[in-house]
Amino acid sequence: MRTIRFFLPLAMLALLSVGNATTTRTVRHASALAAEKHSQQGTKKAATTDADRIERLLADLLPLRSKLSKEDMILKVARHFIGIPYVAHTLDRNSEETLVVNTREMDCTTYLENVIAVLLCVDRNQSRFSDFTRMLQSIRYRQGHLSYENRLHYYQWWVTDNQQMGFVKEIETPNPPFTATQRLKINYMSENYKSYDMLRNHPKRVAALKKIEDQTNGTVVRYIPKSQLTNTALLRKVVRNGDIIAITTNKRNLDTTHLGFAVWHSDGLHLLNASSLKKNGRQVVEPKETLYQYLMQRQQNPGIRVARLIFDNLC
Repeated sequence: MRTIRFFLPLAMLALLSVGNATTTRTVRHASALAAEKHSQQGTKKAATTDADRIERLLADLLPLRSKLSKEDMILKVARHFIGIPYVAHTLDRNSEETLVVNTREMDCTTYLENVIAVLLCVDRNQSRFSDFTRMLQSIRYRQGHLSYENRLHYYQWWVTDNQQMGFVKEIETPNPPFTATQRLKINYMSENYKSYDMLRNHPKRVAALKKIEDQTNGTVVRYIPKSQLTNTALLRKVVRNGDIIAITTNKRNLDTTHLGFAVWHSDGLHLLNASSLKKNGRQVVEPKETLYQYLMQRQQNPGIRVARLIFDNLC
């Protein structure tokens, strides 16, 4: 799921060759301090921007709680982020796990999480950035406990935990259209731990993740095969605007490869998502092609899983 979730140029070295060693060290030290200060200011500015953006959005949305249906509210929030650049691995830039808030760059999972965190605040009539971050942590981590091991890296982990938290409900009936099953076999992260900065030198983390992978393996889930996506009359009875769509995969060691929100157009079901595709501008987009058309170009994606957001007050 995180689907399966930089470099600072060092061009100044040539300029530091003039002068004695003491001068060189002084210049390097001053340069490092200036760079650190600039980085801290940039981080602070970005954090402020995220906080301002979220609180402005919540201020705009809260008066609409009684005016919009649940489905319309979901789509309004999801569409608010259209045009935000697709950037992968935004959660993995720190040496230790922290709650990353980044509304300026998103992948398909962080897009989903940001939208849902906003919606949960609206449902609870909450308007503060601290409310949003609390919701985000609850959505992103197992039972809300912040650590790399507790981050919900696979979709199966994510949907299971968020269902336990009362945020979503997975839809697996009726049959049809849920005519297909998938027996899960997920161990991509533990097998490819050297590809992850947070795992490469942390064998205990790898072992902890492998244990949860092993507990998940063998689980059977139901999904809608893509051949059923042309049956619009039946599908409209099952999939609603704003439902979470997870695209299943037959790739080894993974359960899903992409996520988004369902949105109905006159020509069928579409996927509102943070897209890495060049043709979509590598951004959050509501594409013109239907979900069926998208999936028919991808042999490794046999169908979709569906989950529905649960709210106490939005209706």
